[in-house]
Amino acid sequence: MRIFHALLAVFCIVAALPGADTRLTLTGSSTVAPLASEIARRFEAQHAGVRIDVQSGGSTRGVTDARAGRADIGMASRALKADEADLIAHSIAIDGIACIVHRSNPIPLLSKAQVIGIFCGTITNWRAVGGPDRRIVVVNKSAGHSTLELFLHHFALKAEQLTADVVIGENAQGIKTVAAAEDAIGYVSIGAAQTAADAGVAIRLLGLDGLVPSIATVRDGTWPIIRPLNLVMRSAPTGVAVEFIAFARSAAVDDLIVDLAFVAPPR
Repeated sequence: MRIFHALLAVFCIVAALPGADTRLTLTGSSTVAPLASEIARRFEAQHAGVRIDVQSGGSTRGVTDARAGRADIGMASRALKADEADLIAHSIAIDGIACIVHRSNPIPLLSKAQVIGIFCGTITNWRAVGGPDRRIVVVNKSAGHSTLELFLHHFALKAEQLTADVVIGENAQGIKTVAAAEDAIGYVSIGAAQTAADAGVAIRLLGLDGLVPSIATVRDGTWPIIRPLNLVMRSAPTGVAVEFIAFARSAAVDDLIVDLAFVAPPR
């Protein structure tokens, strides 16, 4: 009996220690998820007993889950909206959105009007924009993803105006789809696309109105479609979440931000 009570006391002491068997759940943006996963892995290595589960599903899921308490932290690759003022956003990086095509596509850039024509179905052949005589395969984003929302906002479009041959969810799926189809065009995170292209995936970022999508143009603000990558909570963080948020916003993860072709936020 004495041994049992001694073991029970030890268990209670360990359970009470900060970080002992502590779990955090993050859900949301497929753009933020790869960065959050790398940050979480590094944080876990420095905090024994902490386990962080990162799940994607889109920015809408991240905001909804954080608000409902289904996730400790939501991930959103956009700024909070006016009707989300009850939430708190912590920016961990900056990213942009750009069109991508297959690496073999000779078109270097498109104008805003040409992008609108392609995604609204009035331009259906690459020849119409200076390319080969081949039908354009349009890859669009599904609802619930901030990439779609920002694309629509920038080009002043409504979702029902878009026509698509393929509808995808996460950035990785869009990149894989375009890499497998020489005549395809889609739009994804610049960071995700650059990381994939650097790894040899057969895609290429497409310029817009003479501007080049890159880390540099995202950093200096000249690229026109830029968004913050946020960790979202319904109240001020407590417990281990305080440390995780602070860590995710610190210079200690700048190398991870750079590795994923994002830009560190102002500090």
